[in-house]
Amino acid sequence: MGEDDVYTKDGRVVPIAEDEEVTKDGTVDYKGNPANKKVTGTWKACPFILGTECCERLAYYGMSSNLITYFKGHLHQSSAKAAKSNSNWSGTCYLTPLLGAFLADAYLGRYKTIAFFSVIYVIGMTLLTLSASIPGMKPTCVSKDDCYANSGQTAACFIALYLIALGTGGIKPCVSSYGADQFDDDDEVEKKHKGSFFNWFYFSINVGALIASSVLVWVQMNEGWSWGFGIPAVAMAIAVVSFFSGTRLYRNQQPGGSPLTRIIQVLVASVRKHKVIVPEDKSLLYEIADAESVIKGSRKLDHTNEFSFFDKAAVEEPTDHIKDSIDPWRLATVTQVEELKSIIRLLPVWATGIIFAAVYNQMSNFFVLQGTLMDLHVGKSSFEIPAASLSVFDTLSVIIWVPIYDQFIIPFARRFTGHKNGLTTLQRMGIGLFISIFSMVCAAILELIRLRSVKENNYYDWEHMPMSVFWQTPQYFLIGAAEVFTFIGQLDFFYDQAPDAMRSLCSALSLSTVALGNYFNSLLVTIVTNVTTKNNKPGWIPDNLNYGHLDYFFWMLAVLSILNLGAFLLIAQWYTYKKTVGSIR
Repeated sequence: MGEDDVYTKDGRVVPIAEDEEVTKDGTVDYKGNPANKKVTGTWKACPFILGTECCERLAYYGMSSNLITYFKGHLHQSSAKAAKSNSNWSGTCYLTPLLGAFLADAYLGRYKTIAFFSVIYVIGMTLLTLSASIPGMKPTCVSKDDCYANSGQTAACFIALYLIALGTGGIKPCVSSYGADQFDDDDEVEKKHKGSFFNWFYFSINVGALIASSVLVWVQMNEGWSWGFGIPAVAMAIAVVSFFSGTRLYRNQQPGGSPLTRIIQVLVASVRKHKVIVPEDKSLLYEIADAESVIKGSRKLDHTNEFSFFDKAAVEEPTDHIKDSIDPWRLATVTQVEELKSIIRLLPVWATGIIFAAVYNQMSNFFVLQGTLMDLHVGKSSFEIPAASLSVFDTLSVIIWVPIYDQFIIPFARRFTGHKNGLTTLQRMGIGLFISIFSMVCAAILELIRLRSVKENNYYDWEHMPMSVFWQTPQYFLIGAAEVFTFIGQLDFFYDQAPDAMRSLCSALSLSTVALGNYFNSLLVTIVTNVTTKNNKPGWIPDNLNYGHLDYFFWMLAVLSILNLGAFLLIAQWYTYKKTVGSIR
């Protein structure tokens, strides 16, 4: 048997000369055999994954875009409480991916994780539809916007919502990584398409969001919430069908065991050997001789000089051996040490995403509440649109900017930078953080002008003041542009810089910035409300925003975004990109 022979699942050995078309990154097909390049992966498999994401996002945004209105109108919550309920639930949707990612990387693999959690997602969507449709489960309404929910009805709604949050936990961290798995990292021709995949992945998200923020929000406000939640439930069922339809075409990365266990082992071994001196010659550090690392389905990582304390875990001593095997709690390979270093290097970049996520969160919170007080008519017609439908301009911005970035910005930037993708992922993310500042500035200026008009014309108790809601368009459009740079760049960055066997976990880590951004926004609302309502003052965010100062809240986020951008620029200068060694096959 040759050194490079490929083993199939049934134990048959295929010489590499007869099997030149198998992938080199360790992926397997649905039967567990080495994936054949001609039959599996690339753009053959991606339409099913993109279709799944499009329908799942249609379901998610169709249900969540206008959720704050449901909290206020049907669950009878105050503006501040509705904003916090929305932020806390949305934050949980982006925190549960840590659980799904752990299961995918350690035990189940991405395919099984997506399949299992999709079922939970559909159950949650079905229960939410029932909670808004069945007498006794749905809130009691005196009029269209005057409803009351008892504790049982409120509980049914939130049980459904948090089942959905659990369901998203297995889908969100895995779908983007699963799509990227369809391109062989060790094939330069395939690898260059990976960046384009992330662009079109985000494009498909926003096609779903476009339908959700236009058609479904209108349905909720005009046809009722039973239809408004029922249609997203059907969309999620279609997403599941789309995913399973591509099973035979998918390439699957095999789970590499618990990444958290490996990280803890390196930490323990480093502490145990804290007095050990690391040799000057780093080639003396422990690493297995095989082409593949000890971690299943993972390439070796080259040694880097940062965080040298952890190199102590790879210094071999006689006491590291138990009979004929290595004690993993005393000795780790260089690759295992570099896995930990990779995660540590990602954390500062990760932290800068939290403020951006708090800015992004305004679209489903205070942008909507701001819009409900404005003129909702389209032109001079009698047709009114829901305030939440203005998020369609965020979606349109993304749909416009993705092909512009892919087809024009990348080739143009490449002339000056020489980088194959035009800009590095960190440069791309920084541009998005810069653009996001202007979204908050636009929102603050609009609210300042709106409040001045309220004061001058005594519109305080008007349901809708005579200022068109379409003045919100710039702030939505700017957030959409910022998304294309920051969120897509973040997806690409965390996938590319993650160790092979931790990619779902690192995708979940990037998504957790959205969770913490939501929680941070909820915390800000709580602090601002407590501080500004002292001495019986209405505060910045009263139930009737005409008496408040929402503009101050937007200015505060703009200042925080400027400080965050400064921190990001310092971190980006310091960052060291990972280096892989060889291929798996």
